[in-house]
Parts: sequence; structure tokens; C-alpha cells
Amino acid sequence: MAGIIPYEPGDIVEMKKKHPCGSSEWEILKAGADIKMKCMGCGHEVIIKRSLVQKNTKKLKKACN
Repeated sequence: MAGIIPYEPGDIVEMKKKHPCGSSEWEILKAGADIKMKCMGCGHEVIIKRSLVQKNTKKLKKACN
């Protein structure tokens, strides 16, 4: 089993595939069993299972607190 990536609100995630708007970066809005994310390109919001987000994450930039 792969390690759990600690996603937190405010983190920026670079996904493997691009959104149709052309951006591959998403901002984490809520993290739990499901993760709510907002596209940094067009502002579209989606809720995706944590397992799918972990599988498709290319890079994680932690939020500055």
C-alpha cells in the first residue's frame, strides 16, 4: 500500500493530465475521504476521491502557513 499524501487546504497540486482549459494545477479547498479542488486556470471546482487524486498527482506544493 502506498503512503498517504497529506493534502491540506491551500496546497497546490500538479496533476498528470491537463484540464480542458489547459491548466494542470489545482488548489485544494477541502481534504478528507474526498478532496474538493479548484482549477487554477478557469476556477472550475470538482470533488474527487482521495485515491484518484493520489494516483494522478505529479507534484505537490505545500501552502505557506
